[in-house]
Amino acid sequence: MTPISHDFGAFNAGTHLRVWELLGARMVEVGCLFRVWAPNARHVSVLGDWSHWSTRWPMHRVGDTGVWEVWVEQAQPGQRYKFEVEDCHGWVTQRADPMARATEIPPANASVICGPSGYRWGDAAWVAGRPTADPAHLRIYELHLGSWRWDLQNYRDIAHSVAEHVAHLGFTHVELLPVSEYPYGPSWGYQVTGYFAPTARYGATDDFRAFVDILHQHGIGVIVDWVPAHFPRDAWALARFDGTALYEHFDPRRGEQPDWGTLVFDFARPEVRNFLVGSALHWLDEFHVDGLRVDAVASMLYLDYSRGPGGWTPNIFGGRENLEAIDFFRHLNGTVQWMYPGTMVIAEESTAFPGVTHSPESGGLGFTHKWNMGWMNDTLAYLRNDPVHRPWHHHQLTFGLMYAFSERFVLPLSHDEVVHGKGSLYGKQPGDEWQKLAGLRTLYAWMWSLPGSPLLFMGSELGMPSEWDENTGLPWHLLDDPRRAALGSMIHELSATADRWPALWERDHDPGGFQWLDADDTAHSMYAFVRWSAGGLHAVVCLANFTPVPRPGYRVGVPWGGPWRVVLDTDATAWTGSGFRGEAAEYAAGDEAAQQMPHSLVIDVPPLAMVWLAAERPYDPDSEPVAPA
Repeated sequence: MTPISHDFGAFNAGTHLRVWELLGARMVEVGCLFRVWAPNARHVSVLGDWSHWSTRWPMHRVGDTGVWEVWVEQAQPGQRYKFEVEDCHGWVTQRADPMARATEIPPANASVICGPSGYRWGDAAWVAGRPTADPAHLRIYELHLGSWRWDLQNYRDIAHSVAEHVAHLGFTHVELLPVSEYPYGPSWGYQVTGYFAPTARYGATDDFRAFVDILHQHGIGVIVDWVPAHFPRDAWALARFDGTALYEHFDPRRGEQPDWGTLVFDFARPEVRNFLVGSALHWLDEFHVDGLRVDAVASMLYLDYSRGPGGWTPNIFGGRENLEAIDFFRHLNGTVQWMYPGTMVIAEESTAFPGVTHSPESGGLGFTHKWNMGWMNDTLAYLRNDPVHRPWHHHQLTFGLMYAFSERFVLPLSHDEVVHGKGSLYGKQPGDEWQKLAGLRTLYAWMWSLPGSPLLFMGSELGMPSEWDENTGLPWHLLDDPRRAALGSMIHELSATADRWPALWERDHDPGGFQWLDADDTAHSMYAFVRWSAGGLHAVVCLANFTPVPRPGYRVGVPWGGPWRVVLDTDATAWTGSGFRGEAAEYAAGDEAAQQMPHSLVIDVPPLAMVWLAAERPYDPDSEPVAPA
């Protein structure tokens, strides 16, 4: 039997670290103990399957904690239940349990008693290795469970299919669109009603444990999208739970989100903070997930987010920052790193708020990573231009390197960029089919080679001609086309090459790990840079040509004599490229200096392609006249 906490004082103070063991439905030796926080309610009862919903069990207050409880001997695991709340105004509603750890399948909305888990984990080695894993070695495959494959609709079956595919592509982690229970399917889970329950759409709670376990045993981490910014107004869920603004802020200028018609949590209230932090810890503890991607962080940080004059109230210093949300994030991130070392909390934050990934001690928010929305917007804006016009937009691709080391960034090409009329990544590329696929190959190699961890939404490896539709699933039949099958094979090679040459990622958060060779060749839409390994003993030279015009005889500076070998060419015939560069793999460097380097070599650069070169030997200070930067 799992433990039951009685530390109500810690909950009221906002410091209970396992609040799911205090509130909700907890099995005891005989029957079930129900607890719910509703401090302003007149009466609370529980009813459920054990009495065919015909008898109510009155609950009693636990001192002045605001918590109500009752023991029901007849209640058993798997049975549905709800709380009947007579609020402070005398109105009676039946509510799902805010702390429910299981639910019935939507659109039904009752909570389900969750007994002790019988799942036996097989990922002990994975979990033990998390604290020492390199946080820069991160490649993320974003995934919507419901439209992965229409013939697979259970967590366990999906896991085996995902694990095989994602491992082949070389991603280190999957990121799931929200799996916390949610009522409205088209929200994709971004309007949550069950902060402690995996959605029942794909199976039971132990089925979700199996999903995580299966991926871990295949060497793949699991990140889940988590939404503490707002919640829906459904009358059976959190909204005005006891007749007052209990979970939401009482002032509508702070407690309502006009963009989404939802309610905003009161981040200053200790019990609400405990509820949210407890939810985060629950996913990390009970389900072994490796990280949380926090949605809509900007909407939490700014009091005037999507609000016009008169629609918001300033903080105590007269500013627009939400000081309570800032304090919440610092508390959340510090608690997560203390309790679960090596896990991640990633911010989807779309502004230039300073220090998102800096430590709270230095004034930051304490996230481990931040999505680089600026990089995404600039890159996609550049790629929409016909190559003939790209010289006038050249520095849309270089600007991101001005701030690339200000935070620990993830480079996202996410689901948000391939829905709601935005078109697919394939569709964003100009030109004919060959040029579109070549453009995708170049884009993916570009993001794999830049500072920051790549994130790619599922289906992007298929070269989907149309945007993602959660109602149709992924068009796996596209793999029958060798040109599209080659796209996934090239992504596999990008990842494998990056693993062989850690210079491409191990100094992602160190300015010394990146050096421009040529950022200003606007006339040819050419880019050249070096990625340095730790200690500067290894390097990868990266060349990108964003036009369909080949660049024969291109001279590029290299830091030592080499010889230098092409370790990746996105134009190779193996990926249905043109093979313009031919079969040459090794290039000798001469003593002629170029682009601030002591040596140079001459190489034919293919059209709409990226080429990576690595030295056959490490840097030798005894034989080289000039040390690398």
